[in-house]
Amino acid sequence: MYVIIALLLVQAAVRLPTVWGGRRRERSLWGAFAAFSAAWWLRTDTGRAVIDPLGVEDLPTLLKHVLAISGICVLLNYVAAVYQNVDATARHIRITAAVRRAAARASLATVLCMGGVFFLVLDRSKTAADSLYFVGRHVGEPGLLFYLGGFNAYVAAAASVCAYQWGRAARLARRRSLRTGLAMMASGMALMVLYAVVRTAYVAVITIRPATAAVGGVQEHVTDTVMYAATLLWLLGSIAPASHALVTRAHAYRALAVLHPLWRDLVSTVDGVALHRPSQLPSGRRTAALVGAVRDVLFQDTTPQIRLGRYVTEIRDATRELRRRASDDLFQRARRLAEAEGHTGEEAEVVAEAYWLKAALAAADASAGAPGAFHTCGTDFASEVAWLCRVARAYRRAAPRTGAILEAVTPVPAANTKV
Repeated sequence: MYVIIALLLVQAAVRLPTVWGGRRRERSLWGAFAAFSAAWWLRTDTGRAVIDPLGVEDLPTLLKHVLAISGICVLLNYVAAVYQNVDATARHIRITAAVRRAAARASLATVLCMGGVFFLVLDRSKTAADSLYFVGRHVGEPGLLFYLGGFNAYVAAAASVCAYQWGRAARLARRRSLRTGLAMMASGMALMVLYAVVRTAYVAVITIRPATAAVGGVQEHVTDTVMYAATLLWLLGSIAPASHALVTRAHAYRALAVLHPLWRDLVSTVDGVALHRPSQLPSGRRTAALVGAVRDVLFQDTTPQIRLGRYVTEIRDATRELRRRASDDLFQRARRLAEAEGHTGEEAEVVAEAYWLKAALAAADASAGAPGAFHTCGTDFASEVAWLCRVARAYRRAAPRTGAILEAVTPVPAANTKV
């Protein structure tokens, strides 16, 4: 049990930044983990010890079930939002969206009904001295069937939708780790449906014919085992997509940190290409540039992946503008200088582009004309990011007076230069 609580808390902690800066669906997923963490905590002796002094018998059980319903509701919102973005017109997506809309209203109705049955119908004079289990304390009471029947029906319906969507996504997933994770999550939800069905069937039977304490103990052990297995499968399966998201986010942050000096110089010099200007801090402080870079890279409203796309676009926009102002043979001279320094092949192209950018910035105020010759690489976004990161590193290593040095390099005849 404590392993499950720890895993839930870790997942909630990892996703905590999305509460302020994430989209609605990311906040929903965090809410699900937070609600499930609290619900499982109320199953422990510590959780019950915090609530029991309020003087309401079985109140931890009611709160546990309410939190579980809340978590399932927001989890269903997350699933519907994720797959609606894939194909909102697909039949299974429309069904999921309809179930999600119904679940939002049904959750409140279920909680109200459970609360009414709990306070008005169940015999709460019974305590742990009568039975260690909530079901055992109220065995034979018709109210127990209404209470747990409503709760389990809600769980089964929501878990069925999640199991179907994750199972379908697992069949279509290309990466093995993602496919395995989604399959585990779907299996966990399938077990949760099984748990709800078995639990409801048992409560229906004992309402008609009460079972012995021994049978009740076996039932609790079996259903708890199924619930533990279902939750662990779901949690462990969610690690694969979460790990992939964390790795992607880390790569985006690393690329942003590498590109920031180049991006800052370009958008600060070329007007009209930046959606958001670089952070401007008071000059004269040694740490001003570092603090500004940290603010630009880490503290923005958008996700790092979106910011990375913006950086690449704005670097390319600034480059196109500089091509209209730099001399036609500037790249030829930059390539000549790179080769004179011993760079060859693709590395020479990287260094030449960095030198061209360094020198072209000095001509940013020149009159605009026809775009000058320029050579770069990157056939898709991933390769373009990798290329620009190499250029940005070479740009940082370039001497401040690279532009002046280029003026002294003899240009290569155009007929013999690949641009």
